[in-house]
Amino acid sequence: MSLERFCPPGAVDSMDQKLTSTHRFLSRSCAQHAGAMHMLLRVLVAAFAWVMVIACADRSAWAQSAEDLSGASYITPFPGGERYKLRVIGDEFGEGMHDAIAEALGGDPRLDIEKKAAWLSGLTRPDTEEELKRIAEDAARDKPQIAVVMFGSLDRWSYRAPDGRRHSVGSSEWRSVYAKRTDQLIRSLRSAGTAVYWVGLPIMRRGEANEAAQVQNEIFRERAYLSGVRYIDVQQGFAGEQGEYTPYGPDLAGKIRLLRDSDGMHMTGAGYQKLAHFVERELKRDLNQAKNERAIPLAGSEAEQALINPIRHAAKPASGAGAWTASAIGAGSAAGASGAAGDQPAENGHINLKTATNDGREQVLPIEILRPAIPAAVIALVTRRESPDRASQMGDQVTDQIPGGLTVMSSITPGAESTGAGGNRHKVSPAQTPYFRVLVKGERIASRPGRADDTSWPRPQAPEAEPSREIVPNAAQDSVPLPTAKPRR
Repeated sequence: MSLERFCPPGAVDSMDQKLTSTHRFLSRSCAQHAGAMHMLLRVLVAAFAWVMVIACADRSAWAQSAEDLSGASYITPFPGGERYKLRVIGDEFGEGMHDAIAEALGGDPRLDIEKKAAWLSGLTRPDTEEELKRIAEDAARDKPQIAVVMFGSLDRWSYRAPDGRRHSVGSSEWRSVYAKRTDQLIRSLRSAGTAVYWVGLPIMRRGEANEAAQVQNEIFRERAYLSGVRYIDVQQGFAGEQGEYTPYGPDLAGKIRLLRDSDGMHMTGAGYQKLAHFVERELKRDLNQAKNERAIPLAGSEAEQALINPIRHAAKPASGAGAWTASAIGAGSAAGASGAAGDQPAENGHINLKTATNDGREQVLPIEILRPAIPAAVIALVTRRESPDRASQMGDQVTDQIPGGLTVMSSITPGAESTGAGGNRHKVSPAQTPYFRVLVKGERIASRPGRADDTSWPRPQAPEAEPSREIVPNAAQDSVPLPTAKPRR
């Protein structure tokens, strides 16, 4: 389409000259500023890369701090004593949670649950700073290994700043203060070596209370993730089929019970039991993981091993070209001298194990071998006498570990089927013993006729018994057999 139809004569040539001059100006400007624009682009890319590196480093620092405190397992495998100290922190939710946890896990020999919960009214209350300071001081002094945190029912109102201004729930100022104090609480517990289990708030009946609970859960979930602590979401466990509030629901046995209190926020006894079930599930999984790590030989540093089996004698450096040297220490010789005849005295030994570190340096790890004193009555039960001066072990030993780092050894005596020709008992390999084949390998041993595990059908007929006969002495004959039944007449 031509422009001459819509433009006066000479206008097209003038417009073409202007476009040409404009194009030349832009080309010249771009050529002059190309280097500056390229440099500006490189600066922007570098700045963006640094922002991403800093964010990743911050996240890695949080995660690394959490891993450094507990190692591979979330709960430390080496507590200060033989049991884990568990502390519950919170408001009325925390108090109800404490009673339910004490009822559910009170019989666990691995846990030492404190008698009452540590009170924390919330993070926007007037006494929050004093309560957070007290919790931090108690954690630094007592060093609990496990802490269960649940609160938030009193934080559904606005926050009053030190300058007197009010900030509504969910505002940017309110979120900033709430997140900062959440980090402060988590940091004080994690610095004491405590594994934190943060329980979120359930659904609420009233709309404004439920909106506040949702905002709190968002902050709890975010700060827990960034801090590397366990966050337990209980929303679905107390909501209806459509995600709405319902005061009733299934309890631990599957029976429909009243789970929520009349205020529409707190729980009944059955509700707190269900809340504690979510914590118990996570806690037992982490305790088992810590137990597995603790059971690994030579796991942990020398100081951590000393928490389990304190070394009472200073280990001497190993000498010679051997990989390890052992020196037996007769710690129980004095005790054995005063014991009864036949008692096995306690005898402890030390082994200095030489290993190489990652940097190639030689490291000596002292290991203490414990052999407790065994009474003569116990020795008599698990041994048999082959000769007056020689006793041999009877059966095979089965070992199992119980809470507290102790190992139980049991002796299983072979059955009569291990008796060889001539009535002599012969030793069967461990893989062929009946208990190993049934309990470990899962084999089904062939049944014998007439035994309790014989399920063959029809049952074999028992042979008929012959009638008994009496021997009547006679002068003419030595004996005359007569039937016991009387003859018919």
